[in-house]
Amino acid sequence: MRIAFLGFGEAARAFHDSLAPKLDSGEFRAYDLLLDRAESAGEMQAAMTSRGVKPAGSPAGLADAEWIFSAVTADQSLAAAQSIAPYLGQGALFIDINSVSPGRKRETAALVNGTGADYLDMAVMAPVHPKGHATPVLIAGKPAVPLLERFHGLGFNADVAGEAPGSATAIKMVRSVFVKGLEAITVEALLAAEASGCFEEIVSSLSQSFPGLDWSKFPDYQFERTTRHGRRRAAEMRESGVTLDALGLNGGIARETAAIQDAMAASGVKPSGDLRDTVARVLAARRAAK
Repeated sequence: MRIAFLGFGEAARAFHDSLAPKLDSGEFRAYDLLLDRAESAGEMQAAMTSRGVKPAGSPAGLADAEWIFSAVTADQSLAAAQSIAPYLGQGALFIDINSVSPGRKRETAALVNGTGADYLDMAVMAPVHPKGHATPVLIAGKPAVPLLERFHGLGFNADVAGEAPGSATAIKMVRSVFVKGLEAITVEALLAAEASGCFEEIVSSLSQSFPGLDWSKFPDYQFERTTRHGRRRAAEMRESGVTLDALGLNGGIARETAAIQDAMAASGVKPSGDLRDTVARVLAARRAAK
């Protein structure tokens, strides 16, 4: 079986690393824009070759794969599909795992289906580590039901969200309004508490009001996620904003969440394990950036 990755960042690598042992005779290829940049080509090529993945010189080099996972940044999802569309045809399955709006996935599906290839909307519903391709996913599109048994046989934790492309990502985009929004609210509230000189009082009050969140771990995790993955989460939240706008709702709330996620990533702070210390260092970095 020939499997390809269009984009070979964290998600693609995690999927490969857990899926490869399931396919003893499988062949893996990948293309990433970073291969074309002198400053990043070496690291990207090493990430591929160390895993036994053959680097492709262009998207055309992936065209004869049976499954092509598109795993690029949210703003590049349509462009990535456009780059490979001229080389697709019957027999190919384009699996779009990008965190983008339902409208973007429908647009991409129309492009892919127009080549004779099949399109599958896949929404990854949890962090890809440590489970890799066994992370819970939702799938949608005409191939979803026929492929479900095969996916399960390969260890995917997949459920069908619907027949229409966009049905799976809609669930993720709406869910992210809460999940990533909760992260943003938590870090911003604790930064404000530190800046106001009432950090201990705020943490104590919130711990009593929301004991189910386990405040011995919860805030540390929120700071770790936003400082480490804020840029990717911000891109996803901008897509959630597009989703809410299309529904006639307030996409601004998602865009404000995106701004906070971006600011947390830009702080450059690595959590120390001491919440108060981490909060203080992030606050200093955020203030310095103003």
